[in-house]
Amino acid sequence: QEPLVESGGGSVQAGGSLKLSCAAAESIYKRYCMGWFRQISGKERERVATIHPSGTSTFYTKSVEGRFTISRDNAENLFHLHMDALKPEDTAMYYCVAMRYCTGGIGDVRYWGQGTQVTVSS
Repeated sequence: QEPLVESGGGSVQAGGSLKLSCAAAESIYKRYCMGWFRQISGKERERVATIHPSGTSTFYTKSVEGRFTISRDNAENLFHLHMDALKPEDTAMYYCVAMRYCTGGIGDVRYWGQGTQVTVSS
């Protein structure tokens, strides 16, 4: 079993919504902070949203606060990123991750998903 398998993404017009999902191996899902990084073309990867294993704490980069929501589905070992009010600047490759610390950086990521493209047109 792959550690993390992403689904979702695609193309949408500005103001629209998309949902990303990531299925995790159970041992990873229960142990790590889960979340998403994204890489905008020509820029470094940045942490977008993470959720604590308990599900009680969530963390967002400032540019997506109020628009993106991360959640966990403990029955299915899934986690989701609901993206609303999308902007062209959200266009990026999105990677689901399992990481040691919810507010850590790339060095704290233990597992990466395969990536899924999100494109927002104006």
